[in-house]
Parts: sequence; C-alpha cells; structure tokens
Amino acid sequence: MATKRDKNFKYDAVIIGGLGHVGLPLGLVFANKGLRVCLHDKNIKNAELVQNGVMPFIEYGADPILKKLIKKKDALTVSSDIRDVSLAKYVVIAIGTPVDEYLNPNVRVFLEYFKTLKKYLRKNQTIIIRSTIYPRTCQQIMKVLGKNVLLAYCPERIAQGYAIKELKELPQLVAGVTQKAQNSAIKLFSLIAPKIIKVSMEEAELVKLFTNAWRYIQFSITNQFYMIANDFNLDFNRIRQVMSDGYGRAYNIPSAGFAAGPCLLKDTMQLAAFNNNNFFLGHAAMMVNEGLPNFIVEDIRKRHDIGKKKIGILGMAFKAEIDDTRDSLSFKLGKILRFHGAQVFYSDEYAKDPTFVSKEQLVKECDIIIIGVPHAAYKKLKIPKKAEIVDAWGMRG
Repeated sequence: MATKRDKNFKYDAVIIGGLGHVGLPLGLVFANKGLRVCLHDKNIKNAELVQNGVMPFIEYGADPILKKLIKKKDALTVSSDIRDVSLAKYVVIAIGTPVDEYLNPNVRVFLEYFKTLKKYLRKNQTIIIRSTIYPRTCQQIMKVLGKNVLLAYCPERIAQGYAIKELKELPQLVAGVTQKAQNSAIKLFSLIAPKIIKVSMEEAELVKLFTNAWRYIQFSITNQFYMIANDFNLDFNRIRQVMSDGYGRAYNIPSAGFAAGPCLLKDTMQLAAFNNNNFFLGHAAMMVNEGLPNFIVEDIRKRHDIGKKKIGILGMAFKAEIDDTRDSLSFKLGKILRFHGAQVFYSDEYAKDPTFVSKEQLVKECDIIIIGVPHAAYKKLKIPKKAEIVDAWGMRG
C-alpha cells in the first residue's frame, strides 16, 4: 500500500453496495493495491459466490484478482453487518439511486439511507459518494450528516463489464464539500487512477449526467436515421458505412440498436427533471430509443401476419458481451410481439434464465429472428435461409 495505514481503523475502505456492478470491481482494484477492503452488501447470493472466489456477474479481468485476494488474509472481507461501516477510514457509497415510476429522482429515499448510516459513522472518516446522484444531493446529505463530516463525490464513469481495465486508465473526477474532504478522496483514488481532476461538487454532479445524456442522444439520432432509411427501403448500415468512409467528421457515428441499461435513460431523465423538464433533446431521445422496439414490430407487421409466426430474439442482456438484463429493451420487444399474437423465443449467450432456449434451438424453430443484442457469437451463427433476419445493429453484414 502506497499510503500509511490508520491504526484506528480495521479496514482502509468499506464499500456500501460492494457486491454490485460498481462496488465490487472498485473493491477488487483497491484490494489488489494492498488496501484492506470490506464489501458491505445485503445480497446473500452474491456474498456466497464472492466468498468462494466466484464473480456473480461478468466483469472482464476480475476473476483472477478475486481468486487471488480471497486467499490473502485481511485483503477482502464480505459483510452484511452495517456496524462494519464504523471500522473503515473511507466509506464509499456505491448503491443504486432510486427513481419513481415516472423516472423522476427519488432523492428522499437516498437521504433516508444516510439518516440510518449516520449512527455508524465515526470522526475522521471520509464519506465518498460513488453513485450517480441528482444535482445538489450532496448539499442535502451534509444537512443529514452534519457540517463536520468529510464528504466527497467521485462519480464512476466506467463501462459495465470493463471496470477493472478502465479504473486504471480513466481520469478520476474528485470533488469535496471542503478542501480537506477533497484531499482525502484524492489520496485514496491516486492509488488506482492515472490522473486526478479536481472539480466542484456541482461540476462533478453534472459531468456524470451530461455524459450519459450525451451518449443516449447520440444513439437516438442513429436510431432515427435507421428508421428513416428503413422507411425508404434502404440499408442504414450501408449508408452509415459510406458516411464514415474516409470522412472523419462522421467517423464515430454509432450503429443503430437498443440503447438500454440502468443508466442512460435514467440519467437523461434526471437531467430533465433537474432542468424543470426543459430538456427537449433528452425527451426526444427517449421517444426514439424507447420507440425502437415498437418500430421493429410494426415494420415486421407490414410483411407478415405475426400472429402466425414464431419469432426469436437473440440477445436479452442490455448490451453486448455481458450478462446483465436490467432495463433491456429486448424484453419490451418480446412483450409487443406477444401482444400481437406471436410465439416468442428468447436466447442469450451470457444471461441465464430457465425460459431461455439455446441459440441453436431458436434459429431452428423460428420464422423470424431479431438480433436484440450483438453478442459476437451471433455474427457467424448459421441461420436457415428460410428465416428472415432483422438486424438493426448491422452485425450480420
């Protein structure tokens, strides 16, 4: 460890939400640097897996690190006891931030958690928010915890599944309610980040929301282009290829396809709520991206009586090469197809569900096959010539 340990604490860091997609990779990277890390979480299933050296979800590069750390004394501890929060120098909050049924941020629930947490905090601890939060939430947290608490905000910006790699490569934004809090957080993250960028609380809160909204809007314009091209019976992916060929200003245009997952839509709507719902681009992006499943179904209905068809969806995760199905639009697509009477089959390379079938069975059974997520395994999958393929991603060429 590059910093001197505080003998007043059993752990260097406790990560609340430490068995989730944000907290666990962060805990592994810290522990791999020599810190004593406690992973606090109520997920019993994930706790059992991690204690046995098994990752509960796909995180590339994490498995060998976990197996190594589990064998080392005091390197990594898994706990469901909230009292362990008092035993760490750094308390990192990596829990999900709730939204209501209208996708408005439910800040009250988040603040209520801090009222509970306050009872277990000690003097000289540094509290670091890692979760995506609604702007100015840190100000309200300070009102709950008291003005003498060292509170910092260090938003995560990693791509799910690639945190182990990106935590070592991406600059880390660090904000603090006070200079002392900021310096303390910098001391921690300097152990793993190649560069520290000092920002204000307000800047840090908006950077995270701006980044996800920007990506979501990028995907929406591509999906709108896909719909327009499709309405003219043209291949959007051919047009996209021509647009970017030797033309740098269009080089980074993304492929069409489902823009989903637990962050992009939610953070775009949080930004809209913060700006009094005056975020027309964000709302338009939501209509386009969330409307893509319905567009695909209506396009198929122009050619087929889908009530007489077997339709398969290849890929149920929310993005390629991971096993996380949270907020996946493939399920929305399936519901719409079933509403119109189709017999629908689901398959995924990584996500496990007893109702899923193998990709081989799916392509054998189905008349129409929709690429829901472009897992690499589908690129060269042999699909019978009799089956129609719907591939917004353009992965099949």
